[in-house]
Amino acid sequence: MSFDLRLPIGALFALFGLILTGDGLVAHRLVLGINVNLWWGLVMLLFGALMLGFSARSKKTAAPLARDPGARPPSH
Repeated sequence: MSFDLRLPIGALFALFGLILTGDGLVAHRLVLGINVNLWWGLVMLLFGALMLGFSARSKKTAAPLARDPGARPPSH
């Protein structure tokens, strides 16, 4: 089983995106007339969802590695 880095990255970006989006919806702080927390929260949430989706897709499409019965294990 290999470690897919997209899973924790996607989870963290999605979590931080949810927090920022929630803060942007509740606090209504504007910088130059733009609710920065809301927009960047949505961007981070979208990126996190994409990373989680790519991670889930790679687990579904990954074929198990076929081992040659006569092959020796790699030496270190």
